[in-house]
Amino acid sequence: MQNSGMARRSSAAGYQSGFGNHFATEALPGALPEDRNSPQRCAYGLYAEQYSGTAFTAPRSANRRSWLYRIRPAAVHERFVPLDSGRLVGRFDEVTPSPNQLRWDPLPVPQAATDFVSGLVTIAGNGSPEQQSGCGIHWYVANRSMHGRFLCDADGELLIVPQLGALLLKTELGIIELEPQQIAVMPRGLRFAVELAGSEARGYVCENFGAPFRLPDLGPIGSNGLANPRDFETPVAWYEDREGDFELVEKFAGQLWTARIGHSPLDVVAWHGNHVPYRYDLRRFNTMGSVSYDHPDPSIFLVLQSPSDTPGVDTIDFVIFPPRWLVMQDTFRPPWFHRNVASEFMGLITGSYDAKAEGFTPGGASLHNCMSGHGPDAATFARAIRADTSLPVHIADTMAFMFETRTVIRPTRFALEAPQLQGDYQRAWRDLPRNFSAGDA
Repeated sequence: MQNSGMARRSSAAGYQSGFGNHFATEALPGALPEDRNSPQRCAYGLYAEQYSGTAFTAPRSANRRSWLYRIRPAAVHERFVPLDSGRLVGRFDEVTPSPNQLRWDPLPVPQAATDFVSGLVTIAGNGSPEQQSGCGIHWYVANRSMHGRFLCDADGELLIVPQLGALLLKTELGIIELEPQQIAVMPRGLRFAVELAGSEARGYVCENFGAPFRLPDLGPIGSNGLANPRDFETPVAWYEDREGDFELVEKFAGQLWTARIGHSPLDVVAWHGNHVPYRYDLRRFNTMGSVSYDHPDPSIFLVLQSPSDTPGVDTIDFVIFPPRWLVMQDTFRPPWFHRNVASEFMGLITGSYDAKAEGFTPGGASLHNCMSGHGPDAATFARAIRADTSLPVHIADTMAFMFETRTVIRPTRFALEAPQLQGDYQRAWRDLPRNFSAGDA
């Protein structure tokens, strides 16, 4: 039996809105206990189970946990045994990183049957899942749904960024429909399956080993702007009561493990709490920018951050470059040439990126590590210095993003040996002419 369920205090669309809220939802009436988290006997013969995403003693404002009321506890499965991790990497010290700027063409969707788990390939990363710091950056390519197979990542939360094809994420806490230009975050340890809405899918995944993603403080911006909390959506309770021969795949300490399980683990009938999966539509981002002169820092495009132990320095920033108006006068409007302490992995979801005239295509990626000079290519520079800045410009067809980290992002051996790696990326700047003349001002 599959039950779509309705929720208390939920929207008719099957989602609950808000970031960091304490949600309460049930697929059967009365499944949620009224007065205590772990009653002696739960309704419908369910089991109570706490699902924690932070330390028990974390400050109340930062504590994340949910109470689940499920058909069987998560402990019910066979013994885990190692599984071939394929092209998924858990350590990032195999290859010595270089200061070179790197860029890749899109990864092709394979012809052999490949689901989301089998289609994950690590392109770069830093830190360590065992030390709970840093991140893994992956591509995914798939041409089939996960049939009788479920994934759980014990190493970190997963920020999923589709680029090609819509996904249906069936999770313990409900169903999330996801399309390109939307993102979803799967909390660390959540069990879920990925189904394809079409025949193929491709995208990016940032595996966050550090503190859970949160919304940034707005400071002088005020109380509104950037990603608004109301636009984040969490699913309502939904469950499967299915028995059979299923597979539970768990990523633990950088490796994949597999266990047989005789029932669907998506059997949570009701839950309440704030440790939840969620989705966000990037097209709802409220973009800020200069209305006078100069080009502000890209931090104005910050969607989510994973804070570190150093104030003002994040472990990971998730930044987007969405459609926007440029109105700054007497200003070089594209992203300027720069070097900075952060390391930047960029991807393109749709359209074109305003700092590159060619070579950076949807599904592709670039990596600029700390203090590696980068910026607009020669064609973009030439066009920008001739532009009439008395007129506004609407950048309409675009959606790029960046995973920015405080430590060096180390590409994997696969990434450095892949045929998609562009060997002539440095030519983007090599063609910049010498314009200097001591007699001109």
